[in-house]
Amino acid sequence: MIEVNRQGEVWVFAEQHGGRLEETPLELMSKARHLANTLKVKLAAVLLGQGVEGLCPRLVQCGADKVYLVEHPSLGAYQTNSYGKVIFDLIHKHQPQIVLYGATVSGRDLAPRVASAAKAGLTADCTDLQIGDHQTAKEGQLHKNLLFQIRPAFGGNIIATIINYDRWPQMATVREGVMPMPQTDPKRRGEIVKESVKLGNGDLPLEILEEHTRPRKVDLKAARIIVAGGAGVGSRDNFKLVWDLANCLGGAPAATRAAVDLGFIDHDHQVGQTGTTVRPSLYIAVGISGAIQHQAGMAQSQKIVAINNDPDAPILHVAHYKILGDLNEVVPRMIKAIKEKGVR
Repeated sequence: MIEVNRQGEVWVFAEQHGGRLEETPLELMSKARHLANTLKVKLAAVLLGQGVEGLCPRLVQCGADKVYLVEHPSLGAYQTNSYGKVIFDLIHKHQPQIVLYGATVSGRDLAPRVASAAKAGLTADCTDLQIGDHQTAKEGQLHKNLLFQIRPAFGGNIIATIINYDRWPQMATVREGVMPMPQTDPKRRGEIVKESVKLGNGDLPLEILEEHTRPRKVDLKAARIIVAGGAGVGSRDNFKLVWDLANCLGGAPAATRAAVDLGFIDHDHQVGQTGTTVRPSLYIAVGISGAIQHQAGMAQSQKIVAINNDPDAPILHVAHYKILGDLNEVVPRMIKAIKEKGVR
């Protein structure tokens, strides 16, 4: 049996917009640090932009041994072609074994372009990453220290582990909120590697005249208490019960994809496989059946309270406390009790 054991750094694409680092790549640093330690290699962040050198110290404090810094006027605003070319050139030069991206709008756009150029595999929307070994049946080779890319598949009905043993680097995008934010170490020191880049007119097919961004209406990942409603709430007007309960608890309102699709609330409030992953101290599920796609985004909550009139609803299997009854009766009584007793 032939053993194959490759070397190379672990990289995280340090996505930034307007000189501000996105949260998802910072969350990735904690898992990437663990992967690099397991592999006994260095962890590097890849930072592209213009006038962004001041972001390097935070990346080092979050666990990076190196920061590959590429600054150029043409990289001031994100474009697929220019960013893809720069990252591909860096990969070709430094030969990392793992490259990770946040599953953000930009990350989901950039990662496939780089993977195609590098002729490498890519697993999208991972919820976990591990290091392990794999033996091929046909060749009889034992591939050591591969990246196990773990994600829901078939509509969330199974958890798939995907490996890539014959194309390098191994690449994945990781969903926001599934990795804990790393603790920063102000005393940590790392190496800043400044890379030069040549970009021609063909690398910038678009001219960006103006850029308009809209901040999210709610930060679900930071909320200690979340009250979420599902399709069972019945209507947009009735969804006011979810808002009222959240407000009196000092929490954030949220929803399932079904409730969002029905127009009860906008997408910023969506929790689940295609929404935000949350870990609040208290998660109250109102009129939510609890499909596995929704559970993927909230099952790690410290305490889960489910209000449902269906005793067979899947949400009841993960709930710590179960209230069987009509939400139109239960929720108003909860609100009244909380307001009378001043519960917070």
